[in-house]
Amino acid sequence: MLLHPAAKPLLFAVALLPFAWLLYAAFAETLGTNPAEKLLRATGDWTLRFMCITLAITPFRQWAGLPALARFRRMTGLFAFFYACVHFLCYAWLDMGFEPIAIARDIPKRPFILVGTLALVLLTPLAATSFNRAIKALGATRWQLLHRLVYPIALLGVLHFFWMRAAKNNFAEVFAYAAIVAVLLGWRLRARWAKQAQRSTPG
Repeated sequence: MLLHPAAKPLLFAVALLPFAWLLYAAFAETLGTNPAEKLLRATGDWTLRFMCITLAITPFRQWAGLPALARFRRMTGLFAFFYACVHFLCYAWLDMGFEPIAIARDIPKRPFILVGTLALVLLTPLAATSFNRAIKALGATRWQLLHRLVYPIALLGVLHFFWMRAAKNNFAEVFAYAAIVAVLLGWRLRARWAKQAQRSTPG
């Protein structure tokens, strides 16, 4: 099933559903009393969700014995970048009216926007090098080192969400995302330590 030719197109269509719903709701004016906040929150939530899904693919495929899951990791990562871009565009348009000078002045003023922007900037080279030709050009080792930026990016995303929620003293969702990211990164640290211990053990 995971290797079926229709699997990737199906995932692509499913991943676009949140964006399609938000687009429809915006034109239908069904986003509630504060549509700008709804769009900002929803696109930010979906960025974090796809980031968590991307990080979860490797441990889950190893745990479940499903190596074919690896073929979907690139697409979920690109959708995390897509929703991050839409999230930033919503901020630039709905909050700042697409005024470049105002945006440039606002970003360093508010820590949660600065952190979110930094996460998007770091995510951009990962998206730009997510195709096979880039892997060949960079070399596997350098490509892997570059794509380890996904770990601090995930932490920056959670910090961005935390600071945004701090103003409203609403941390339930923040703790949920933080716990998921902590588990996924903790699994990677444990796997790395296990490999190092195996290498240092006398044969």
